[in-house]
Amino acid sequence: MAKARAVLKRLKAVKNIRKITRTMELIATARFKKAMDRATQAAAYTRKIAELASDLAQSATDLVHPLTEAREQRKAGLLLVLASNRGLCGGYNAGVLKLALQKIREARDQGQALTLEVSGKRGLNFMKFQKIAVEVAYTKFEDKPRFEDVDAIAGRYIKLYVEKKIDWVDVAYVRFVSASRQTAIVETLLPLAKPAGTSATAAAAGPTIEYEFLPSAADILEDILPAAFKARLFKCFLDAAVSEQIFRRVAMKGATENAADMIGTLSRVYNRARQSQITSELSEIIGGAEALK
Repeated sequence: MAKARAVLKRLKAVKNIRKITRTMELIATARFKKAMDRATQAAAYTRKIAELASDLAQSATDLVHPLTEAREQRKAGLLLVLASNRGLCGGYNAGVLKLALQKIREARDQGQALTLEVSGKRGLNFMKFQKIAVEVAYTKFEDKPRFEDVDAIAGRYIKLYVEKKIDWVDVAYVRFVSASRQTAIVETLLPLAKPAGTSATAAAAGPTIEYEFLPSAADILEDILPAAFKARLFKCFLDAAVSEQIFRRVAMKGATENAADMIGTLSRVYNRARQSQITSELSEIIGGAEALK
């Protein structure tokens, strides 16, 4: 009887766990759909503003902007790591943190000063375990990052770069490619790549539409390029948010399926134990009855 009770107790516990993981899977699915819509819209905006900068650059071929200025000597940089605040999302954090650790070691080996900023409690705990100092920590970004918050961060990065306190800005995050594909990467956001319109290849591509600008194209680009950088950084946060929900949904779906398999196994074990117990009790009853005759 003791064995059957132990199996039954474990069976109930696994069933409760399955309910929790199934609920978390449904929540992650709902959040994923909303986050994917935001990421898709941001991708379209980022692509369009890059096209606009390219068109404007064709009218301002002599453009020299601090954000497109690549430094000959890379002495100091900044690395932003986008991790999650919560766990139960499979290998989401592992891929990003592995790449971030590689970048930190590369900078250390090359004698470069690297400022580390981390978003997400899981990333902060990892860096603390590795005994790596984190200059700025963010824990407020969840599945709905706000542009106002990212805009403040981007503005600070632009100021540091223009004042030549840093020579580059890298972001380690999970890029959202599609619902079935997400890739952990380290992307360089500063310096900005020069608009395609300034290259000889783009100039030889064929006739282009001529625009009249008021004010000049160069003046407009002064506002467009910082806006393009802010849009790219915001898209990194959105990609990280939607990728986290995808990883969590997959992890919880796998946990739910494993719990279902375990429930089937425990049910068979319990039924056999119960059957053996009933058979033993019947044998005792029959034996007792025979003894009374």
